[in-house]
Amino acid sequence: MKNSGLNRFLSGKGQSLYKRAKTLIPGGTQLLSKRPEMFLPDLWPSYYRSAKGVEVTDLDGNVYVDMSLMGVGACILGYADPEVDQAVKTAVDNGVMCSLNAPEEVELAELLCQLHPWAGMVRYARAGGEAMSMAVRIARSYTRRDKVAFCGYHGWMDWYLAANLSENDALDGHLMPGLAPAGVPRGLRGSAIPFQYNRLDQLKDIVSTNRDALAAIVMEPQRGQIPVAGFLEGVRDIASDIGAVLIFDEITTGFRMTAGGIHLLLGVEPDIAVLAKAMANGYAMAAVLGREEVMQSAQSTFISSTNWTERIGPAAALATLKKYLALQVEDHIISIGNRVKVGWHDIANQAGLRIRTEGLPSLNHFSFRHKDELILSTLFTQLMLEKGYLAFNQFKPSFAHQPSHVEAYLEAAAECFSVISDAVRQGNAATLLKGPPAHRGFYRLA
Repeated sequence: MKNSGLNRFLSGKGQSLYKRAKTLIPGGTQLLSKRPEMFLPDLWPSYYRSAKGVEVTDLDGNVYVDMSLMGVGACILGYADPEVDQAVKTAVDNGVMCSLNAPEEVELAELLCQLHPWAGMVRYARAGGEAMSMAVRIARSYTRRDKVAFCGYHGWMDWYLAANLSENDALDGHLMPGLAPAGVPRGLRGSAIPFQYNRLDQLKDIVSTNRDALAAIVMEPQRGQIPVAGFLEGVRDIASDIGAVLIFDEITTGFRMTAGGIHLLLGVEPDIAVLAKAMANGYAMAAVLGREEVMQSAQSTFISSTNWTERIGPAAALATLKKYLALQVEDHIISIGNRVKVGWHDIANQAGLRIRTEGLPSLNHFSFRHKDELILSTLFTQLMLEKGYLAFNQFKPSFAHQPSHVEAYLEAAAECFSVISDAVRQGNAATLLKGPPAHRGFYRLA
């Protein structure tokens, strides 16, 4: 890492550019999960000059090893994968937009249906949120109903944020608190009804008063919690019984544990599954796949966009999935993720800290089980940044992460845990921060 000492970040190019960005871009960034305030306010590098493998170079030329989000889970093969990038360059050389259609669309649809034998048809988008909105629209078109029962986080669109029109905190228990429904039409009140994961009784209560009104049941098949026996099967049975479309949101979980959606490992088939993020290794791509009779309802409503026909997304997705399948990428990222999860516990025990780890091996996170957890996790990020790591309490492994990266990371993290342990004993962790604590959830920025 070029230059040592954390103070240089106070006047770094990335921090200065972010201050300008907040005067030009509402919220500073396009994605909440990339706001510097979510990691290390005033000190996070904010912008990158280049990224390759697992290394990121910021605007000041500092090089970091990314042991955090890897493009918010999108870069499952690693940054700037050569095979994927070459496929994209070939697509660019042959023209990315045309009055005719890109043949890669058909090849990709065939591959996705091979990976998901229950599915018969595919539509494309370029982002997870819009793909989820498309899935819900198709479900409403198919059933001729309006309401949606859901659990978990599913993006920024009106159909989802409508849940908070009834209760200001209805979504707080679904991964991300503070999601305000400002701008969502009041007429959508009551159209999105939440239930908790593993609480089949709550879904049954929703059905008891909305049986003939539910168009869809939307959920991630698995994320932070393991499904209890019979839960997913029960949801599937309810959807079939009332004629609702079961939609599995696999935007995050897709390709993290197997080639395709995690539901393939859980033995429960949806009517629609939504994939994005990892399927194109960072290039904009999303897919809505489903049973033929359900997907055909896309023709009974208007779903269309010029940029859904560009060539780069399908070309990148095909290259990503072919490499993933050939090299059995899931085995590698699961192994790397488990090494980190075990390592977190080992170094915490050595430092005398209590932590809790949660999530799938390839979607790991931990939390300090001590007072002022947010301050401690922010301090961890600060200390690790000084050692040359982009790191906080989450880790999304990629194919580019090697055991040597894990060993070096855990060695650095162990030193940071020792400092944090001393701070816990002395009660002075807040005084070690060189900026404010990190944010959690959604906040309006000044």
